[in-house]
Amino acid sequence: MPRILHISDVHFGPPHLPRVADAVVALAEGRQPDLVALSGDLTQRAKAAQFRAAREFADRLPAPVLAVPGNHDVPLYRVWERFLAPFDSYRRNFDRELEPVFRSPRLFAVGINSARRLTLTGGRVRRSQLRRLEARMLEAPDGALKVVVVHHHVVPPPRFGAGRPMHKAEEAVESFSRTGVELVLSGHQHQAYQATSEQLYPRDRSPVLIVHSGTTTSARGRGGERSRNTCNWIEADEASIRVSVLVWDDRSGAFVTRSRHRYPRRRVTPYLLEDRPF
Repeated sequence: MPRILHISDVHFGPPHLPRVADAVVALAEGRQPDLVALSGDLTQRAKAAQFRAAREFADRLPAPVLAVPGNHDVPLYRVWERFLAPFDSYRRNFDRELEPVFRSPRLFAVGINSARRLTLTGGRVRRSQLRRLEARMLEAPDGALKVVVVHHHVVPPPRFGAGRPMHKAEEAVESFSRTGVELVLSGHQHQAYQATSEQLYPRDRSPVLIVHSGTTTSARGRGGERSRNTCNWIEADEASIRVSVLVWDDRSGAFVTRSRHRYPRRRVTPYLLEDRPF
């Protein structure tokens, strides 16, 4: 049964909360995930020291970490670097790979880089990235849970601002569904929520489950999660995907379960996806 700890928007820099980051490490040590998915915004201002701190944090986690850049991981004020070499600091100080792949017999996860030098907050993917994703998904073992990790959201958040999805979001979702992706993990909105692709892009196709994490270790929560920190614990078996939303509890100094949800696997019930408590 694959197990994923999904964290996002850790924002190493002034808004980062070291005590909460320590609790993430303790959470991972206690639950022993197969993979930690870190869906972007590792830093606040894409500084070398911030990337090194993010790398040190990732190295403390007792599981492989699949991370992708977010818009905050592109220099904002270092204009020449932003336009000529937007990911140099990320590559030098955190990871050479912007779109990593995790492979195991039960879990196949692929990262997509949606951050761009010409956009300050929004994201986008290119058709070439989707073609590469589709080719990679052909390598997945039979029966493995296929997962995409991307920073920017492909469906808008409920009851929070405009929340316009990233550019080419619908085309990306079409690609995910066509290649058998069952789960998309993202962040950016600093608010935890879940949706299915058919809610925004109804088609005669198998739906994709989309799970967002709020900011896991920064003081930048928004909307209903202002001044709060969240992450997701995900487990899957042959029949279902189970998502637990975890929230930081300052009194106990740990992450505690806020809600639990169960979704049938698409290969069991291809056109039915439901959300209900355990």
